[in-house]
Amino acid sequence: MFTKLERKIAFRYLGARRRGFGSVVSWVSLIGIMLGVATLIVVMAVMGGFHDTLLSRIVGMNGHVVVYHQDGAIADYDFLINRMRDNRIVARAVDSIVPIAEGQVMVTARGNNSGAMVRGIRMTDLVKKTTNGTRVYGKKLTEIRDGELVIGSALSRALGVHMGDNVSLVSANGATPTAFGTMPRIMSYPVLTSFFMGMYEYDSGYIFMPLETAQKYLNIGDSVTHIDLFLKNADDTTAVRDALMTSLPDGYVVRDWRDLNRGFVGALQVESNVMFLILMLIVIVAAFNIVSSLVMLVKDKSRDIAVLRTFGVSRRSMMRIFILSGTSIGVIGAIFGTVLGVVVAIYIEPIRKFFQWATGRDLFPAELYYLSELPSRLEFPTVLGIALIAIALAFLATIYPAWKAANTDPVEVLRNE
Repeated sequence: MFTKLERKIAFRYLGARRRGFGSVVSWVSLIGIMLGVATLIVVMAVMGGFHDTLLSRIVGMNGHVVVYHQDGAIADYDFLINRMRDNRIVARAVDSIVPIAEGQVMVTARGNNSGAMVRGIRMTDLVKKTTNGTRVYGKKLTEIRDGELVIGSALSRALGVHMGDNVSLVSANGATPTAFGTMPRIMSYPVLTSFFMGMYEYDSGYIFMPLETAQKYLNIGDSVTHIDLFLKNADDTTAVRDALMTSLPDGYVVRDWRDLNRGFVGALQVESNVMFLILMLIVIVAAFNIVSSLVMLVKDKSRDIAVLRTFGVSRRSMMRIFILSGTSIGVIGAIFGTVLGVVVAIYIEPIRKFFQWATGRDLFPAELYYLSELPSRLEFPTVLGIALIAIALAFLATIYPAWKAANTDPVEVLRNE
C-alpha cells in the first residue's frame, strides 16, 4: 500500500527531533492514546469481572429459576420436585432442585444486633453450593444437625460471636398472639460454623440452618417458601421457565434470575456502557492532538513538500506520507496501551493491595462493592476492539492534515522562500 519512499519520508518526519512544539504534541498524542487504551481495557476488564462474579454468586446461591406459591408456602414440595423432574425439558437442563425455607430476622448476641436472612436448606444441598471458592470454618457442613447454625464470617465479626456461642433470632413470622398483642418469635441457637463467600451481602447478612430447623422456627410446618432450580447451562433458563409455567398447577409463580435481579443487571450494563463512552473521550482528545501535530508538521515542512512535489511526488503520495506518519502514532500508542492495560488488568488485585498499603486507606470497601476482592475478566474481542477503535480514530485524525499537505501549491511556497 505504501511505497518505500513514502515509508522512509513518513518515518523520518515521525522521528524528527527538531520539531519544537509539534514534537511535544506528537508525544502527548502518543501517550494520550496509550493511556486511553490502557484505561479502557482495565475498566472494561474490571466491569466484566464485576458482572460475572456478582451474577455467578447471586445465581449460584439463589437458583436460575425460582418457583413460588401465591399462598406464600409450598406443601408437598417433594412431590412437586418429582413432578418437575418428569418434565423432559426440565430433566435435561436441571442440575439440582433445592427446597428452601427463608425468612427475615433480627439476630442478637453479646449486646449487638443486626438484620439477617435465615435460609433453611438441606445440608447436602448447601455443600454443593459452597464448593466454588467458599471457605468454611468450624464444624463441617455435613455434620451440622437440627438446631445448629451456619453464619457468615462478616456477620459473626459484627456480632462478636465465636464458634459455639449462642445467638438469638427474632422474627415476626410465626409470631404468637397474646392478650397484650402479637409477640415476635424469639429462639436461641448455637453457631458452630462460619463461611466466607467473598460477597459481602452473603457474608454479612445470611444465616443457614437445616431445613427442618427453619420450618419449626418460621412456623410453616412441613412446607417451604420456594424451590430453587439450578441449571447446567444458564442459557436454558428461558426454556425451563416456560416449561414450568405450562406444566405446574394454578397458583404457582415461576421467575428466573433475570426477573429477580433485573434492576441490578441493568444497572451494571448501563454503568459499563457509560464508563466506556466517557473513557473513550481520552482517546478522542489524543486523536485531536494528532490533528494539531500534523497540521504544525505540514506548516513546518511546507518547503520540503514543495520540493518533493517539484520532483514528481504526486498528491496521493503526499497524502499517504502524512496518513502513515499520523496513523503510526495511533498504532504505537495502541500497542503500548494494550500491553499496559492487559498487564494491569491481570494484576489488578495486587496493585490495589499495594496502593491500599501505601496510602493506608481502604480503596475497595466490601460493604460498598459487595465483593472482598477486585475482580477482572479479560476478553480478547474487547481488547482487540478497543485497540482497533484507537487506531481508527488516529487514522481519521490524519485525513485533514494529509489533504492539506497534498493540496500545498509548490509554486506559491517556493516563490515566498
